[in-house]
Amino acid sequence: MTLPLATRKMWIEPGHSELSIRKQCCLLSINRSSLYYRPVGIDDYTLILMHELDKQYTETPFYGVLKMTEHLRSQGHQVNPKRVRRLLRQMGLEAVYPKPRLSQGNSEHKIYPYLLRNLQIERCNQVWSTDITYIRMKHGFVYLMAIIDWHSRYVLNWALSTTMDADFCIAALNETLSSSQCEIFNTDQGSQFTTNRFTGPLLEKGIRVSMDGRGRALDNIFVERLWRSVKYEKVYLNDFQTVNEAYLGLKDYFEFYNHRRIHQSLDYRTPAEVYYKKNGLYVRVPAGGLHRLKSGKRSLSGVMIFSPW
Repeated sequence: MTLPLATRKMWIEPGHSELSIRKQCCLLSINRSSLYYRPVGIDDYTLILMHELDKQYTETPFYGVLKMTEHLRSQGHQVNPKRVRRLLRQMGLEAVYPKPRLSQGNSEHKIYPYLLRNLQIERCNQVWSTDITYIRMKHGFVYLMAIIDWHSRYVLNWALSTTMDADFCIAALNETLSSSQCEIFNTDQGSQFTTNRFTGPLLEKGIRVSMDGRGRALDNIFVERLWRSVKYEKVYLNDFQTVNEAYLGLKDYFEFYNHRRIHQSLDYRTPAEVYYKKNGLYVRVPAGGLHRLKSGKRSLSGVMIFSPW
């Protein structure tokens, strides 16, 4: 069953004359308890801890659970390693160093080898990569996923979701592949990216799939640098109140990042100048941005509009 969980849940008919709820869940590969589960809101103090962990992780991504625990204690928070570990996992954060198998992969999904070691990145659309990060808000948080071209640092697409499932990643990938494609696509080993629903569209187009080694966030270094830029230059300078406000703020930032933010490593050019340079002519294509709310509704930030740079 490859359809999203939310879609399968919509097929459940509580009053069906022949099939019980148990039988319908079995046929649709749904855990019956998930039908009755109602998410419990996160209390304000837990959000404070999560925001502090996110900020410290952005500054010191090599801090593990014990150092993060000590950091929170130095800020006056009475926490233990067990709680810190749980929050870091919920946020999708893990320290950058080789360690035991703690990342949330799926043993039934195929893991592909890392193909980028010692590879010379010489052109656009040679390598794309993606990852997910935590974005804090005043009264909650969302997850941000982005697809970036390694050579130009251009953000091809991005998506927001209130849950860390695979659906919003797959939607953003399919939208990106509808207009372009790369030679190698690199991800980490998270279950959002190892599912056949994510790797299938890549393989169908003849794209080679590469996956980071466990605990080696630097294998995807350009996305890690992007997250630092997003947080220091936008998220931490703003106090997003709602998901929609976060979406609009990030939409503005990625427009700035792609088309106005110069990079020293690009000879002080913007990612868009490098990615769309053709015979001395630059074309401008605002990055999209797909956001998914709890209702499951999705909306595109804008139409791809080509115009002279």
